[in-house]
Amino acid sequence: MESKKVLERAEQDNIEFITLQFTDLLGVIKEVIIPVEKLNDALTDGAWFDGSSIEGFARIQESDLFLKPVPETYAQVPWLTEDGKTARLICDIYRADGKPFEGDPRYILKQAAAKAAKQGYQYNVGPEPEFYLFTADSQQRTTPIDYDSYFDLSSHEGYKTIKRIIAALESLGINVEASHHEVGFGQYEIDFRYGHCLDIADKVVTLKYTAKKVAQMHNLRATFMPKPIMDKPGSGMHVHQSLFNIETKTNAFYDKDDKYNLSRIAYNFIAGQIKHINALCAVLCPTVNSYKRLVSGFEAPVYITWAAMNRSALVRVPKWFRQRKEAARIELRCPDPCCNPYLAFAVMLQAGMDGVKNNLTPAEPVEENVYQLDGESLAKKNIRVLPTSLQEALDELKKDKLIRDVLGEHLFEKYLDIKTKECDEFRKQVTNWEIETYLDIF
Repeated sequence: MESKKVLERAEQDNIEFITLQFTDLLGVIKEVIIPVEKLNDALTDGAWFDGSSIEGFARIQESDLFLKPVPETYAQVPWLTEDGKTARLICDIYRADGKPFEGDPRYILKQAAAKAAKQGYQYNVGPEPEFYLFTADSQQRTTPIDYDSYFDLSSHEGYKTIKRIIAALESLGINVEASHHEVGFGQYEIDFRYGHCLDIADKVVTLKYTAKKVAQMHNLRATFMPKPIMDKPGSGMHVHQSLFNIETKTNAFYDKDDKYNLSRIAYNFIAGQIKHINALCAVLCPTVNSYKRLVSGFEAPVYITWAAMNRSALVRVPKWFRQRKEAARIELRCPDPCCNPYLAFAVMLQAGMDGVKNNLTPAEPVEENVYQLDGESLAKKNIRVLPTSLQEALDELKKDKLIRDVLGEHLFEKYLDIKTKECDEFRKQVTNWEIETYLDIF
């Protein structure tokens, strides 16, 4: 969409305000609100903001940054109608000299996708974000909206809330393919059609923003926290992935003669992601809480394996695409929905492309339930485990030159600094469990 058409749409929709949105380093949505009269200036020259106040952005002495709206992301915000209708535009971030800001997560993904495009491939993803809906109870912050389970008919309140979220997403230009109740009480998943990684990252950000706002308006709390309740299922964001050949417009992951109907490139891609997975976890599972989800017993992956049937595997090959070659794909199961999708897709893509570049081959698939293997069997099969803490993942990230190069020196150092402080702060905490376990014994 051209800038001229954005102005025309805003006039047709009787828009009075524009929310210019972007994410900080952690994936949290930020916004600058301008009157519609300033939209043309923003489209032409950008809208100034102080980057020194945003988590992981510029230092005080170089804080002048500019938001440049992406015309294709124009959408009317359905709940912002009081005192004037509001439209949303996602923005790229630029420096005062007109160059892209190297700390902008969206820019990092654009660079990664452009690099893959030069090699002839478009990276498509289809994420499956899960989240919990809790009542906004001041006493107990994790009281679920219902006590239903996997694929159950949702409670009346849950059904109404999900319908409201889906309707809002449709207004924001996201065509929801399916939604269903997940395993946990009050836990849901909303899926939309796969597509180009940049477009889908925009949609993931919009989904999280929408779910939280709609829930808030109805005295509920939506959370994408990976493990909000002990001993209950965590919330993941499995990501289906494929490469499409730009020249032939065909799925580069498909091979009709292979046992799994996967091409050599698909196997290379799997091997590349497995090679870098421990460092990837620092971005895909980015909080101390993320590693409460990555434990045995709740279907989240723990062991570094790939397979077709085995749902305990880190990388799974869905079987139902056999008759639909355009749907050939692999599913990475460790990411969780609190990751910044721009950074997550960027590092996932380039880790996979490292496998393609170097013609890497993954180990044999493991179709057994890995959780039931003993230590000797795991050692015999040379099965490694994912990091068990954010600190372990950060230690791996520090050693991974490829991921450092993808993120760029500026963002890499900022990310390490923020996440190291998070680990340090967590280590200082004295939890209720410690009080209950140790206080009267010692």
